[in-house]
Amino acid sequence: MKSKLLSILFWSIVSAAFIGPGTVTTATKAGANHQFDLLWALVFSTFACLLLQEASARITIYSGMNLGEAIAKQFENRSSKTLVFVLITGAIILGSAAYETGNILGSIEGLVLIFDIPKKVLVIAIGIMAAIALSLRSLHSIAQFLGGVVFVMGIAFFTTALTLKPDISAIIKGSIMPSIPDSTGAGLLVLGLIGTTVVPYDLFLGSGVLDKKQQINDMRFGLSIAVILGGVISMAIMTVGTVITTEFSYEALAAALTNRLGPWAVYIFGIGMFAAGFSSAITAPLASAITARSIFGSKKDSKWRTKTLYFKLVAAGVLLTGLGFGLAEVKPIPAIILAQALNGFILPFISIFLILVINDPKLMGEKRTNSIYLNILMAIVVWVTLILGFINILKASSKAMGFSLPNENMLITILGVAALVITFVVTYKIFRRNIQMILANDEKQIIK
Repeated sequence: MKSKLLSILFWSIVSAAFIGPGTVTTATKAGANHQFDLLWALVFSTFACLLLQEASARITIYSGMNLGEAIAKQFENRSSKTLVFVLITGAIILGSAAYETGNILGSIEGLVLIFDIPKKVLVIAIGIMAAIALSLRSLHSIAQFLGGVVFVMGIAFFTTALTLKPDISAIIKGSIMPSIPDSTGAGLLVLGLIGTTVVPYDLFLGSGVLDKKQQINDMRFGLSIAVILGGVISMAIMTVGTVITTEFSYEALAAALTNRLGPWAVYIFGIGMFAAGFSSAITAPLASAITARSIFGSKKDSKWRTKTLYFKLVAAGVLLTGLGFGLAEVKPIPAIILAQALNGFILPFISIFLILVINDPKLMGEKRTNSIYLNILMAIVVWVTLILGFINILKASSKAMGFSLPNENMLITILGVAALVITFVVTYKIFRRNIQMILANDEKQIIK
């Protein structure tokens, strides 16, 4: 029981990473605009996140390599190795640096709901606290600390949501009946809810901090509870958003909570908002350093070990970038646009990589590859991440080059068909490889 509880606490680092200001903003906006109609998107994204995280962790336990090392192994003798490595590290590190500003400013938005303190003072204070957390003696210590932050965050959002006494029947209906409201932006909001939960750097983070000696059952238990808990927290955030009857903003949310429950509700929500931003402000630099170490470092390279020079430089660079833009109170829009484009590429790439590697008997062992049911579920997730990737790349390109995108429904339909074709090709390759392996084993048995 102790090992299972510690596993939940450890894997809460995944929830701490994906529940940030972006999740709070997207979920509350979805609740404000569509009540519980888009709750199913959070349910789907939670299980998609769990599916990909479990595959990444299983690769690490069975192969002894974390996600970055496994990618490096797959591409070590290919001409595309350098390009792949640069794209991955560029997407993760640049994306984390760009979004670190949002994490810091988001945590401040929570604090200003409670305290009347200048924002620049809060930026410096949060930067110092994040630096102290990142300096803890081991990755496991950081993970356990973040587990405590997630606990505080969960209590804050749960308390606020339960006090609102939401309609349980509407919650159940919204959770199990997928629908996209016939209104502008609803489709993109669905993709936003999925994209803010299934994030590429979270996969590198979970795989990088995992103890390779952890038992599969303990990993699955702890990861399942932690990710599902994170999903439920996101659903609680959407529930809070349903009280807004005007255009979404944090000021409108504070006013609605005050009118509905009293000033204390704003304080509780503010604590949750701060915890969401602060936890992500720690995980973003950590994930960047782990990704860079796993791809460019080696087991014999002491410069990339945790708490050594290169590792610290990457983490510090991401944190200082966020602090710099936070003090200037300027969002790094060009960097975010580029980060969106790179993450748009990297998320489907990692999803495809995971489904190919998790079905590779040479790396995993013949009896440790995916079952047909898991492959069907992962194929669905690959399809959705491809759509997300295409959307992010097009949105970033349209902002950078100044062209307008076509009709939302038409765009999603076209990209959905393109993603379906790619998903079919990937699953067919896996199916053909498995058939060849079965035939080869039968031939060996006949020879014997």
